[in-house]
Amino acid sequence: MTALSTVGWAFADTWTITRRDLNHWALRPGTVAIGWVFPVMIALMFGGLFGGAIEVPGGGGYFDFLMPGMFAMTVFFGLENTMMAVTTDAAKGVTDRFRSMPMSSLAVVAGRCVADMLNSVVGLAVMVGAGLALGWRWHEGPGSALAAFGLLLLLRFALLWVGILAGLAAGGPESVTAVQILVWPVGFLSNVFVDPATMPSWLGAIAEWNPLSVTAAAVRDLFGTPGFEAGSWITLNAIPMAVAWPLLLVAVFLPLSVRRYRNLSRT
Repeated sequence: MTALSTVGWAFADTWTITRRDLNHWALRPGTVAIGWVFPVMIALMFGGLFGGAIEVPGGGGYFDFLMPGMFAMTVFFGLENTMMAVTTDAAKGVTDRFRSMPMSSLAVVAGRCVADMLNSVVGLAVMVGAGLALGWRWHEGPGSALAAFGLLLLLRFALLWVGILAGLAAGGPESVTAVQILVWPVGFLSNVFVDPATMPSWLGAIAEWNPLSVTAAAVRDLFGTPGFEAGSWITLNAIPMAVAWPLLLVAVFLPLSVRRYRNLSRT
């Protein structure tokens, strides 16, 4: 088999796994829809709770400030879906059956990646629609807006590999709950809702270096929406760091995920 045909076979296997995952959308439309709507509920809740209490830089509306951060939070929440799907397949023996078939060893992992990215695109589109309905607008050109959405999807792509590794490493669906407990503090320890400068200095520094905060700050810049005053190095360099952080995560977690998948039968 030539190298070209091997690559073609791998792509065909990946698309087969992707279609299998996408078919689950039709089988569980309610669950999928809730996953898309849940971040909108979070935005409405926190916008109502904090909107009148937080002074937005430049005097803009709180939703104008909040929505770019919620876009980043939306792609971050996708990490839980990836973990649960991977762990469920492993626990039911689906992953082992795939591994026993004459198919590319990367197809199962890559197929999950493609399906989850498509899911994230739809979820992000739902959140953008909600933001527009709530009065959020981007104030720079379409090029900057596209770059902002690109950074959001880059973060999601990086977090996919974190979720795949966590899902493969979990002992079962019950173990995912313990991992999810860590996801929420990481999500809220950020600049999505409040200025890290209002936190204790050590906590604020952690929040500013959080990849979620970096992406939120970068997309606020690109959208031209209100943001907190840039005082630290990480805030001043948010856009390049919003590229560097995901690339670092991919460089670490992608090979670890592939290795974990290949060694499942040995653990």
